Amino acid sequence: MQLSTLVSVSNAVGATRSRRDKAERLAACLRQLAPAEIRPGVSYLMGTLPQGRIGLGQALLRKLGAEPVGPAELSVEEVDRAFQRLSQVQGAGAQAQRIQLLTALFRRADGAVQDFLVRLILGELRQGALEGLMIDAIAKAADQPVAAVRRAVMLAGDPAAVAQHALLHGAAGLAQFRFVLFRPLQPMLAQPAQDAGEVLARLGEAALEYKLDGARVQVHKRDDEVRIFTRQLHEVTASVPELVEQVSSLPAASLVLDGEAIALDRAGRPLPFQVTMQRFGRRRNVAEMRDRIPLSAVYFDCLYCDGDELVDRPDPARSAALQDVLPESARVPRLITDRRDAAEAFLQQALAAGHEGIMAKSLSAGYQAGSRGADWCKIKPSHTLDLVVLAAEWGSGRRRGKLSNLHLGARDPASNGFVMLGKTFKGLTDAMLDWQTQALLAREIGREDAVVHVRPELVVEVAFNELQRSRQYPAGMALRFARVKRYREDKPAGEADTLATVRKLFDARFAGGAA
Repeated sequence: MQLSTLVSVSNAVGATRSRRDKAERLAACLRQLAPAEIRPGVSYLMGTLPQGRIGLGQALLRKLGAEPVGPAELSVEEVDRAFQRLSQVQGAGAQAQRIQLLTALFRRADGAVQDFLVRLILGELRQGALEGLMIDAIAKAADQPVAAVRRAVMLAGDPAAVAQHALLHGAAGLAQFRFVLFRPLQPMLAQPAQDAGEVLARLGEAALEYKLDGARVQVHKRDDEVRIFTRQLHEVTASVPELVEQVSSLPAASLVLDGEAIALDRAGRPLPFQVTMQRFGRRRNVAEMRDRIPLSAVYFDCLYCDGDELVDRPDPARSAALQDVLPESARVPRLITDRRDAAEAFLQQALAAGHEGIMAKSLSAGYQAGSRGADWCKIKPSHTLDLVVLAAEWGSGRRRGKLSNLHLGARDPASNGFVMLGKTFKGLTDAMLDWQTQALLAREIGREDAVVHVRPELVVEVAFNELQRSRQYPAGMALRFARVKRYREDKPAGEADTLATVRKLFDARFAGGAA
């Protein structure tokens, strides 16, 4: 398949609102891929490179466009081979060699394909072909049940690999994916919800658990061997020896546990997420970091125990297995109820302990790995600030031609200016995108690559989960999980929240924290 064909499908999916139509377009594309193109093709449609990051930054890539030489003829397989070569470039002169290889690739691509490649490399493809949708498309293309494809993806951790087996070998190909210890499963995810009562009205009696703002970990054990994996399925065993020691002492011969690792202060309250994450991925000075930021781990699910696969069993069965192998101190606090008042009290209890909210889980559901379904919901309050828009970036996919990613700043009376705290493109409706594009262009004061700088006049109400330390922004703080709630057309920029207000929230979050 020509890459230009795949790019056209990607753009069409991005411009389509109907999930069914998206899946049909993707499935039709998958059926046309040659065997060697299936894995890279699926990855590209999901906005990822199979080779991962290749060491080229945004500023350089934005200037890399090259005039195509002759007709644009570039197959998916050729692009995959080119990226494989790029990923293997190392040593002195590596950057220059990468640029040379990528420029040669760009000269065989027209403007639309070049733009696609840049966004693919930067991880900026947001055309809507996320994993759940791709699972539907693979099932349609291979004429296989969605549940069978989802289970295979859960076990493989790689939709592209599953697509290749499903399209080439059908049901027999999917059957090759089996549960294997030390091959991590994709984690089950949760949908956000605002109100515990609303969730209980839908789920009925449900299991409520504290929602910890730690690092998701999946722990595999067989006899004396223990290995720890992150939410992204990366192994971090060497970085977290205390978790290894904790699970090594458990009586079960073989286990797979799902839980959270979290750093606590001297009073036993959780430290900010950023502090916890300092422990992950480190291979040097692990003992020193352990002394400075010790980790605790608590678990909320048991997926495998002494030969018994539990992923398809309902929540109570997995919870019973968890209780059999772990002491209460190593389990997330849990309450089963159908009463709104009890759920609200449990939420307040979790917040008072310093956690970010609660989870509500269906008692009848199995463990749907990789799925963000309605059987798990996360309920947590959020903070809001009224911030000023300082700049915006042109969108891609469905947002092409619209100013999307907002640069947000707090008012600084001391300098009579504004200090940037972060960016967000989340929470914007189509109507808001249309309005803000016109409003921001009317206030344009300059451009830099894909960024349009504007007069600091528009105030936007932004919800966020917390503030974290940042070396990127001048105030040393950044918004985490920011999303737009509404524009405050009633409020001038001179009434936006000040840097002092933000600093007060930040200092309260880090009071007594480490590192």
